Amino acid sequence: MTDETKLPLEDLEPRLRGLLPANLYAQAWLDQSPENLESVFEHLRTLWHILANYMPPQLAASPATPGRIRYSWEEGALMFTDLSGFTPLMEANARHGKEGAANLLGVLNGYFADMISIVAMSNGELLEFTGDALLAQFPANRRRTETAQAVRAGLRMQRAMEPYAHIETPGGPLALGMRVGIHVGRFLTADIGTPHRMEHILMGEDVHDSKLAEGAGRVSRVCLTMTAYEQVKDLFRFEDGDPGYKLVIDDLSDDELGTFDIGVSRRRMAGGVLFERTIDALVKEIADMLTRVESLAMFVPDPVLKVIIEAAAQREVEPTFPQPTIIFTNLMGLPESVDSATPEETEKVVDSFSKAFAQINAAVEARGGVLKKVTYHLVGSDMMIMFGVPVAHTNDPQRACEAALAIRDIIAGVKPPEVGGRELTIECQIGMTCGPVFAAEIGEPRGRREFNVLGNTVNTSARLMGKALGNRILITEDLYEQVKDSFDCDALGAMPLKGRSVRLKLYSLVGKK
Repeated sequence: MTDETKLPLEDLEPRLRGLLPANLYAQAWLDQSPENLESVFEHLRTLWHILANYMPPQLAASPATPGRIRYSWEEGALMFTDLSGFTPLMEANARHGKEGAANLLGVLNGYFADMISIVAMSNGELLEFTGDALLAQFPANRRRTETAQAVRAGLRMQRAMEPYAHIETPGGPLALGMRVGIHVGRFLTADIGTPHRMEHILMGEDVHDSKLAEGAGRVSRVCLTMTAYEQVKDLFRFEDGDPGYKLVIDDLSDDELGTFDIGVSRRRMAGGVLFERTIDALVKEIADMLTRVESLAMFVPDPVLKVIIEAAAQREVEPTFPQPTIIFTNLMGLPESVDSATPEETEKVVDSFSKAFAQINAAVEARGGVLKKVTYHLVGSDMMIMFGVPVAHTNDPQRACEAALAIRDIIAGVKPPEVGGRELTIECQIGMTCGPVFAAEIGEPRGRREFNVLGNTVNTSARLMGKALGNRILITEDLYEQVKDSFDCDALGAMPLKGRSVRLKLYSLVGKK
């Protein structure tokens, strides 16, 4: 080869280097034969299918333009589910290393596969995973049957929980249960961020109300807001739940409930097919597939994307029990304002959210962390951030604290847009802790799934966030002991925390020493 000789992949190499496994990259660059070019194409096609399964169906079917904000209002019934009993199940398996991780993943993926399949057969679409919870949409239709479809799906899902009521573990039998909440309304979906990292978010009070419905529900039951109840009160029998909610009575026969809803259609993504295997044809097909992959890869954090890329051939990320530091940040003031905003104001609100997200993600990445995703909370939007998974550093707790302080400063510096003639008040709440989690690719093994972390450490961080009023950063005693020599913290004493039988000693992270 001389300096004048142009290699087939030379123009594509800058785009390929971050999307190929290390071995395949070296192999394809050193020998750009048709056989190796075909291997590159096959990897990219596999990666595209994997990433498409990481996305909501609408996003996978209609990819966003890198760095361009887009948003739209959607209507339909929203279902929020939450799993109970996961923490004891995780603890029972965590003592058994790889074998325990594989057992736990088998149970979880069996559960998620069952639930996702029922949602799809009921004319619904999974929007996102939130830990061990699911958020699904049943799109509005001309016959206005979306709420009934959601209720029937919820009943089918609760019936499908029977196999999980008795799970054998090394520590004895355990059980998983599930709450289901349903609300109907409209919400905003938006793609925000930079070409390097984008995020698909939901905004609006109706998303919030679906979460509240799940929280007001009971294990093994389907709970409806009064808005959803009014849509289906003549189709099912109900009893009173918490004030403002109704619980569906499942007295339907199997034939009456059925196993699917008419009009179901699962979107299938057409895969790339090679018709020619000449070098020129292969390079063209690689370039086309690269564009498809890039349109989805920008929605996945870099460290997670690297794990997916290296495991693409096996189509399985190895489950582990790491001990990361977890941050939950709640951005309040922007997400809930869109319901009362004019179209012009909505654009400014989404733009402000996009800028805040981009700066926060940059602050996290600069310190070696991962901004996993943005989800809707009871108030505002949550950002779950991980330090120590999937890539660990010796000083992850210190890195996480630096990131939390930077995030607080970023949110304080956001220029609030005006809605209804009044400037919005933007605040944050931040909770942090460290400890064991279960990290794995959860969901359908060959379908909709995500890399996620679950466990009591994640739940504790989220609950600390809920207590961190007034732009504070709350941390647990375990984390304080690891960072007290580098950061100033105020002792707050022992406080009760949901899900904990004893009070936890908490501290407020003030600043760096």
